[in-house]
Amino acid sequence: MRRLLREPLLHFLILGALLFAIYGWLNRGLSLTRDEVRVDQSRVQLLVTQFERTWQRPPTREELQGLVDDWVRNEILYREGLAQGLDRNDEIVRRRVVQKVTSLTDGMAADVPSQTDLQAWLRDHRDDYRVAASYTFQQIYFDPARHGDALASVIESAAAALRRDPNAPVGDPTLLPAVMRQADTGEVARTFGTDFANALAPLPEGRWAGPVPSGFGLHLVRIQARTPGRVPALAEVREAVERDLLHARSRQAAEAYYDSLRKRYTVKMEADLDRAGAVKATPAPTVPSAGAR
Repeated sequence: MRRLLREPLLHFLILGALLFAIYGWLNRGLSLTRDEVRVDQSRVQLLVTQFERTWQRPPTREELQGLVDDWVRNEILYREGLAQGLDRNDEIVRRRVVQKVTSLTDGMAADVPSQTDLQAWLRDHRDDYRVAASYTFQQIYFDPARHGDALASVIESAAAALRRDPNAPVGDPTLLPAVMRQADTGEVARTFGTDFANALAPLPEGRWAGPVPSGFGLHLVRIQARTPGRVPALAEVREAVERDLLHARSRQAAEAYYDSLRKRYTVKMEADLDRAGAVKATPAPTVPSAGAR
């Protein structure tokens, strides 16, 4: 029963019934003819509110009369436009109506999630909130273009020198940082490339290792400290988890609403898509890694 009460579709049906009842109550005894335009108190109050939002003050009596006159004018023109079918085949009007109908589902899943709900969401989507591993490390750069076929032997000689003296002056000049401190894998990837960042995980701490390739060349790397990646506690990401959960529920409610509407329609596909000029799908272009610079 509790599961049924939490279904977005049930929320929508209840909300729809309430809206229908409220609309009927507000419009009880109302029977406008096509040529009658009624300006009630709620309409005038809405015009006042809109004016105050724009001008940060209430309208004068003359300004309010002008607002009412403009609203009546637009209402008459709007009705005449509808009567003449000007709303049909207008993509802007169509999009606006679709937006208004879609907005009916906004807030349907706005109930504040319970602690259990939030914890379950974090457990099921832990990778979305994972705190990346971070490193403090040194790197020494070797330029392949500078050493050509001798590159491997140059690096081996440098590694041997570093084993004797960890601070030996080896490597080639570069604008890349010699040291990064407490840099997470994202920051490392933005500086050296994704392959370099991913290669840090298995490296030992406290001694030079490599060579590690990047988009710039090869590097000897010494990990000084590392903090493993982790899934944060709910208290650390509660705001983001609650936002994402409500957004997901809202999407679910919107889909349930559309599915209920879709069942009422029969779509007859009379067009030939192959004759419409569509082109065959092509593979997505390859995005170079951050290190391929």
